[in-house]
Amino acid sequence: MKRFFIFALLVLAVGLAQAQDIVNGVVKDAEGQTLPGATVVQKGTSKYAVTDPDGKFDIPAPKDFPFTLQISLTGYQQQEVEIYELSAAPIEVLLKTANVLDQVVVIGYGTQKKGDLTGSVSSISTGDLKGVPISSLDRALQGRAAGVQVTQSSGQPGSSVSIKIRGGNSINGANEPLYVIDGFPVYNNNSYADAGVTNGPTINALSTLNPSDIESIDILKDASATAIYGSRGANGVVIITTKKGKSGKNLITYDGYYGVQKVLKTLPLLNAQQWALLKNDALADSKKAPAFSQSEIDSLGRPGVGTDWQDAAFRQAAIQNHSLSFSGGDDKTRFAVSGNYFKQDGILQNTDFERYSFRINLDRDMSRRFKMGINFSGSKSSAQVAPENVVPNIIQMPPTMPIYDATSANGFTLRSIYDSPLANPIATLYLQVNETHIFRGFGNAYGEYEIAEGLKAKVSIGTDILLNKQNRYLPSSLQEGAGLSGQGIIGNKNTIGWLNENTLSYNKTFNADHALDAVVGITQQASTTENAVARAATFVTDDFSYHNLGGGTVFQNASSNYFKWALLSYLGRVNYTFRSKYNLTLTGRADGSSRLGKESKWGFFPSAAFSWNLGKEDFIRNVQQISNLKFRISGGVTGNQEIAPYTSLAQEAYYSYLFGRKLVAGYAPNGIANPNLGWEQTAQYDAGLDIGLYKNRINITLDAYHKKTTELLLDVPLPYTSGYANAFQNYGSVENKGLELALNTVNSEGEFGWTTDLVLSTNKNKVLSLGPGVTQVISGNSIAQVGSPIGSFLVLKADGIFQTGDDIANLPKFAANDKAGSQRYVDISGPDGVPDGTITQAHDRVIVGNAQPKFLFGLTNNFSYKNFDLNVLLQGQSGNKVYNANQANLELGTGYINGSTTMLDRWTPDNPSNVIHRAIENPAVTVSDRFIENGSYLRLKNLSLGYSLPASITGKLGISQLRIYVTAQNWVTWTKYTGYDPEVSRNEQATLTQGVDNGVYPANKTFLGGLTISF
Repeated sequence: MKRFFIFALLVLAVGLAQAQDIVNGVVKDAEGQTLPGATVVQKGTSKYAVTDPDGKFDIPAPKDFPFTLQISLTGYQQQEVEIYELSAAPIEVLLKTANVLDQVVVIGYGTQKKGDLTGSVSSISTGDLKGVPISSLDRALQGRAAGVQVTQSSGQPGSSVSIKIRGGNSINGANEPLYVIDGFPVYNNNSYADAGVTNGPTINALSTLNPSDIESIDILKDASATAIYGSRGANGVVIITTKKGKSGKNLITYDGYYGVQKVLKTLPLLNAQQWALLKNDALADSKKAPAFSQSEIDSLGRPGVGTDWQDAAFRQAAIQNHSLSFSGGDDKTRFAVSGNYFKQDGILQNTDFERYSFRINLDRDMSRRFKMGINFSGSKSSAQVAPENVVPNIIQMPPTMPIYDATSANGFTLRSIYDSPLANPIATLYLQVNETHIFRGFGNAYGEYEIAEGLKAKVSIGTDILLNKQNRYLPSSLQEGAGLSGQGIIGNKNTIGWLNENTLSYNKTFNADHALDAVVGITQQASTTENAVARAATFVTDDFSYHNLGGGTVFQNASSNYFKWALLSYLGRVNYTFRSKYNLTLTGRADGSSRLGKESKWGFFPSAAFSWNLGKEDFIRNVQQISNLKFRISGGVTGNQEIAPYTSLAQEAYYSYLFGRKLVAGYAPNGIANPNLGWEQTAQYDAGLDIGLYKNRINITLDAYHKKTTELLLDVPLPYTSGYANAFQNYGSVENKGLELALNTVNSEGEFGWTTDLVLSTNKNKVLSLGPGVTQVISGNSIAQVGSPIGSFLVLKADGIFQTGDDIANLPKFAANDKAGSQRYVDISGPDGVPDGTITQAHDRVIVGNAQPKFLFGLTNNFSYKNFDLNVLLQGQSGNKVYNANQANLELGTGYINGSTTMLDRWTPDNPSNVIHRAIENPAVTVSDRFIENGSYLRLKNLSLGYSLPASITGKLGISQLRIYVTAQNWVTWTKYTGYDPEVSRNEQATLTQGVDNGVYPANKTFLGGLTISF
């Protein structure tokens, strides 16, 4: 660090010693008012300046003339000024009000001006992501686009994220969007990066890519925008464009930050004395002797006595990110090269995620008509993952148990002495190996030839290579490995995919009134995955860990598998514009998928859309308050084929049989063929309005949509007489409909800059049908029922506590809940459809809320004053429920595990609580509406304050930018949810069983400081 500051001082001294010519100027609007905060850039270099409160600027001049200055300001059109010689008089630059319709967005297989756009597309400013600590690019979408729900399912560093655009369409099929990264389509199925060995949260396959490389993010939401991707677009499309070089002087940029993280909150649990009393009460309820004498209970009440397992497990953890990029080029060649190192230590001891990555983007004009390019990134990611049972053990371990035991083989107390099955979670974190490593090479190369004016042919070839290696070792000294005398597991999963796209595009304007933009193409994509897992147990020593499976004397069931899928597609799209007012888009794509039945492999997905730029009509043009006004309407069909390969085929599986006294091997059918298994199809209709007011200081986008998904890829039960349990069929339909609002305002005044972005959306999801004779699909306590949303909760309804004097013998009760102090439940029904006086899981569960939010919102404010900038993002959702399984376990009151402090108000003869039942060793474990909690929240998602060194100083230093910043993430959360965090889902990307909080790795809050410097 000392060397860095000495070097910085030397550079400063040299820079101040050098004299340099300066160009002076002033920036004004069309009415002659000066414009503060405008950016002035020397084109082709990294030198820039910002106008002061009087609209004035000065910028270093190069040695060679002429050169060009680019002047830009939000809400105004960019202006270029040629400088041929220095002048004593300041130059004057006039900026015209910008037309939002001229902005360009990325769509499938091309770009389009907003004014010509007919579909629903949201764009995210990557400037808002500077200094935001995210491990994967999909996390950048949260709270920044209307209609996009992002759920961070776990706090494990590098873990998966679930994203739904305009609600979930499928019950058993996939609901995640398609990502198109520099033209390469990627479906984020985390199973591709999971060899099945690591136990616990899944590592996100997208976390292998560096978010710092992103140039733009465009989200395609309606059928008109997504139909060009056909079978891949039913769940929306996220187009990622990475940074590319620009002609001119080379630019070197370093961006890095370092910060600390801590758990959002801890749960209120019983201390040692309180738990000892609970233990004695539970034993007394079973008419057993107490475990603790009064003197022992008194001693447990002394300060510092007992173990705070949460305090021992959670830590203040470091997070750091370092990115270095080089970009530039000349008239024929543009390049961008970047390298990145990211390391996030987990807030749980001995968990982490680490990534090394690099990217190269190269474009070359081989001739006036022919150009080539390559985009490639490579990365190595590693994670030490928290085993699945760790968080439950942390909150359930009795506080009377010590962490360490000097007499044990590993120095830890192995397990509870109170007949508890729990393993010491601190020992598990430190001694169990549970790691995953991902190597990924991803990219494509293209060649584009202009056959004639406006007519271009493009061929691209790409590959995605994902190699996953997972290791797990359970030492014999741990409770988990003791019965096996140590166990080692190694798994490899390698996925290699390739893509070839061939397109022909035509772009031409005729007689200034007619514009045609068309594209046709053929694409083909295939992917192969191989998986192998080896296991061994009973090791003489744990010293070799998983590195010597041959040292085990018991070799367990090894496994391996292989699968492949392929997709062939024909696509076409025509955009026609008349007088820049009327825009028509027609799209069609035919897809053939190997995943589907031989009679139904092909599907055709058409769409049509129309937009009308009313702002260019005479009856609107003269309304001064309206800058632009556009109406959009679209409709179309997209498909979903995201099921496992070979699902439509008859399958056999390996089984072992015992004949006599001999074990023999054989194969038997375990999957029935369905040659008619076809496409899950989503028909979507969208109507939208884009409004710009007061010189585009206010911009509003409104959308209303209706989606209906039919022919669901549904795993349905079969009659037992068939010999099979389940099979995929095209049964059922699901509906989503909602409203979206995106509001952008420019609130700047004088030297104070201020912009606001507000996104609001509602979505109503409903199951319309589930096939002949089927009204519901149940998984655990989650249900998809006709007339209700997917992911509703099916639970018993609590009805208070049985009290002394109640006629319990004649009241409805559940199993062991048969005396005063037991939980009561509502008798809903019985086998004959009427209440029968008995509480059962089969007949008395009811739907209580669902996990899908009714309302999503995000509010981003960007402030600037002189050289300071401030970004504030508030994000949240409402209307959803969360099943708090952690709390349900902590209120069992068994005396085997720890309890919540709510158990202090448990029922006793002297405290006839009507909420918390009595302490009981063996309760009838049930799930009731008491633990279905409100999952609504409002979160201060991001707060970032930065300071940029003035151009007058950076120019003398020979650098173009130097910005320092501090950022706080997830710093405050307002919620009624009593668990660690309402943004949770144990089942990650699953839709049917979402919203379950059961031992999930808690989320964190982060505070960091960073630096960005460009040369």
